Amino acid sequence: QVQLVESGGGLVQAGGSLRLSCAASGRTFSNYVMGWFRQAPGKEREFVAVISWSGARTVYTDSVKGRFTISRDNAKNTVYLQMNSLKPADTAVYYCAAGTYYSGDEAEYDYWGQGTQVTVSS
Repeated sequence: QVQLVESGGGLVQAGGSLRLSCAASGRTFSNYVMGWFRQAPGKEREFVAVISWSGARTVYTDSVKGRFTISRDNAKNTVYLQMNSLKPADTAVYYCAAGTYYSGDEAEYDYWGQGTQVTVSS
């Protein structure tokens, strides 16, 4: 089992920045691909970003490219999502997830955090 706890969400004005953190405990963190997903009100949960086991590879959904950065610190068992130039459309509950396959498909992820709310005001 892997336990994931997100933090860092909040209310921010458009153009502002937030950094989300996801702390993992349980099994060996570096054995897992880590992803960030988000779910806006009334919408399906969607892929945001994924980072490989070592952190060498990352993939982003088009709408956040150039604004968001995913990173990980395997020594601290933590994955981050730095979000810059935030837009009202980024408002959502953000979830981190752990999986064994490098994928943007949420079905490939085995463990999920409880989510953290990000609200961007215009």
